Amino acid sequence: MTEKEQKKKKNEWLEWIKAILLAVAFVFIVRMFLFAPIVVEGPSMLPTLHDRDQMIVNKIAYTIGEPDRFDIVVFHAPEKNDFIKRIIGLPGEHVEVKDNVLYIDGEPIDEPFLNDQIYTNDFKLEELEEGYEVVPEDSVFVMGDNRSNSTDSRIIGVVPMDEVVGKAKFVYWPLDRIHFSE
Repeated sequence: MTEKEQKKKKNEWLEWIKAILLAVAFVFIVRMFLFAPIVVEGPSMLPTLHDRDQMIVNKIAYTIGEPDRFDIVVFHAPEKNDFIKRIIGLPGEHVEVKDNVLYIDGEPIDEPFLNDQIYTNDFKLEELEEGYEVVPEDSVFVMGDNRSNSTDSRIIGVVPMDEVVGKAKFVYWPLDRIHFSE
């Protein structure tokens, strides 16, 4: 092999190494700052999400936008793994559930993602340990869709927005459940 061929082969290897390092860096940046996978654990989001569903979390959704009622979010729960729940109350709103009906600021709100078997105990925001009258600024009130089997804001309190990892909307596994969640 001539010196020119050896140099060409060495340059080819260096190009491959650079390409691989760039790909790894790109994946790292996307995973750290933009999107991340999450696995749903437990039945708290039934019937919308099932145990072991795998989803993509959009980590920049609330950097460039504001949360909306009924967004499904992932957040750091106190002393536990990350939780996945649905935003029910936004900053400045009063949240109450009475006779299985959600009320925001005294107005009944339809929850089309719930099925008829979901039973929610009566609840008022003031019953939280902090005694809030409305959801504080930069916080949200979250609940699981399976209200009788969910550790959510009724137990852990409101969730500060700086604890929200991101918005989860796309189920990619198992294949027979691929869908964008409501």
